Amino acid sequence: MNKKIILILTLTLTIFLMISTVSASNMFDFFNSDSANLENTDEKFIIGFNSEFPPFGYVADDKNYTGFDIELAKEVCKRNNWTFIPLPIIDWNTKELELNSDEVDCIWSEFTINGREDNYTWSKPYFNNTPVVIVKSNSNINSFNDLKGKSIEIEDGTSVLNKIKENSTLNSNFNKITEVDNYNTALIDLESGVCDAIIADYGIANYIVVEKCPDSKILNETLPDEHYGIGFKKGNTELRDQVQKTLDEMFKDGTVDKIAQNYSKYHLPERVMHP
Repeated sequence: MNKKIILILTLTLTIFLMISTVSASNMFDFFNSDSANLENTDEKFIIGFNSEFPPFGYVADDKNYTGFDIELAKEVCKRNNWTFIPLPIIDWNTKELELNSDEVDCIWSEFTINGREDNYTWSKPYFNNTPVVIVKSNSNINSFNDLKGKSIEIEDGTSVLNKIKENSTLNSNFNKITEVDNYNTALIDLESGVCDAIIADYGIANYIVVEKCPDSKILNETLPDEHYGIGFKKGNTELRDQVQKTLDEMFKDGTVDKIAQNYSKYHLPERVMHP
């Protein structure tokens, strides 16, 4: 075999090895890229939330997710150089499963601490919630006593439902308590007369009265206050501490209050809890 043929074969083999190495490297990079790897990384922050719970989390007119909780989480990500990923939890009863299986980094969605203290690693409380009762404006229901024999609807999986079940005096007054998938269903039932009242959290109750059903009213009598927090996987104090540190900075420089002002017509600013 002459030297020319040997040179050609050598060059061919070298090129082949280079292409193989580059291809293998590209394949390795692909399987480790964001497009192929959906596992949580330090650069991502995936929040689980209820996308049908305005004004804390909902779909805006531009089809993007927005709300008080969403805006807070976005700002936390911006300050930590994280990629913000909002992940709606379709079945709210699966939220703990999704958190424990690392599908999400936290539950940030008007999430009540009270009664769940030992189930999660919590942030400091940041919002003081009061469960309230919504009835039609022309209703003769003006107090809890007037609810005797009435039909009530509550969203399934919420802490409000547990409060009602634990309140034997109030619970015994109702004719029927129905759990619904979301408040849109409850609102339709209220307007049509299928139910007499809706029990809802303070923020969404004000949103309903302002945006969805102006011919409804909120009773002055309320259930005991409870606090919203950010729920992390139990034991995940490292991520909780980083998020809390950033939130504390946002409280200190006025950012949290500024964001809350975007939802002043739903009376959110006066309910914000400073650390």
